[in-house]
Amino acid sequence: MATVKIPSPLRAYTSNQATVEVSGSTVGAALDNLTGQYPELRNHLYDGDELRNFVNVFLDDEDVRFLDGMETEIDEGDSLRIIPSIAGGGR
Repeated sequence: MATVKIPSPLRAYTSNQATVEVSGSTVGAALDNLTGQYPELRNHLYDGDELRNFVNVFLDDEDVRFLDGMETEIDEGDSLRIIPSIAGGGR
């Protein structure tokens, strides 16, 4: 199984789990498995069927958007990280 590292702001939706084991042979299948285990998380990651623009998913150190996106293949033991973009601030 692969693992997904959950960022602190989203851990409230994963029973405070920092890492979740998931099954699936692609990033999309792994995230489907993740949101199947924790359905409340889906609304924070997806807009309909599309990953939200501010949600970044990395396979090891590579942003999957620069690989094959949700079709990026993963292997047993791979590590995915969800990193939400943070904006704001001011002068």
